[in-house]
Amino acid sequence: MSTVDVEVEVLSARDVPLGGPRAMTVRRTLPQRSRTLIGAWCFADHYGPDRVADSGGMDVAPHPHTGLQTVSWLFEGGIEHRDSLGSHAFVRPGELNLMTGGHGISHTEVSTPDTTVLHGVQLWVALPEEHRHAARDFQHHAPHPFRVDGARLRVFLGTLAGETSPVRTFTPLLGAELLLDPAATVTLPVDPAFEHGVLVDEGDVHLATTLLRPAELGYVAPGRDTLTLTNTSDHTARLILLGGPPFDEEIIMWWNFIARTDEEIRQAREDWTTGTRFGEVRGYPGSPLPAPELPTTPLKPRRNPR
Repeated sequence: MSTVDVEVEVLSARDVPLGGPRAMTVRRTLPQRSRTLIGAWCFADHYGPDRVADSGGMDVAPHPHTGLQTVSWLFEGGIEHRDSLGSHAFVRPGELNLMTGGHGISHTEVSTPDTTVLHGVQLWVALPEEHRHAARDFQHHAPHPFRVDGARLRVFLGTLAGETSPVRTFTPLLGAELLLDPAATVTLPVDPAFEHGVLVDEGDVHLATTLLRPAELGYVAPGRDTLTLTNTSDHTARLILLGGPPFDEEIIMWWNFIARTDEEIRQAREDWTTGTRFGEVRGYPGSPLPAPELPTTPLKPRRNPR
């Protein structure tokens, strides 16, 4: 297939309030009605650049997760992370924080006092059936930047352009930040068994011949062994490249939980409400987030269209 033959599905973002009463607004590109996952990537929030003096920054009280891993990646600013495993860490630009919820974990995310501009992405990975009740875990990794043609890359999960992240995942994944020089084109070898998503943060970027604007996510189905990206802007473009083999399991995503059945979701909500299963986050000066009310009709599992 030539570059012009690449079919790209363009997913637009929607604005969503995040974090309860002191919510900040994020741009969400996954999940959508037309696409639930890209590989095991099931959730993509993109925020900023927000001036903290105007927006109030991030202040997400203790909240639970099941059946997933959270991936925090910043472009600007800093976030303090605390969880019920006892982890106390900071998210900084160019450094990965990956938390495994598994059977159940709770955590907080608060922008640091010295943060003036907050800008980054929050991503989730669905855990496969075999591992979705895994033990709580937390990993930190600072990938070094390297150059390929007209691009500067940081590979935070998986392998790209000869660089491999040491961070453990439960399915094959790709996660990388790319900075494209003005007017630069880069062609990257990729795993043809993977489907891929390109989330644009800054600049106008062509994925093959399809234009992607800021906050848009371009999807490419498996079968490609290269991806060609072109920055048509007169300034540096920034994007996040995601990938993985198609995740064929059906999942239910509700609030902060990923499960397989309506009953599992309802049990997770009950466990959070009664203070069991998810542990306690120490050091946050406030109350946990209350769970929203469940719908009266049963939640139904979803998967990607064939």
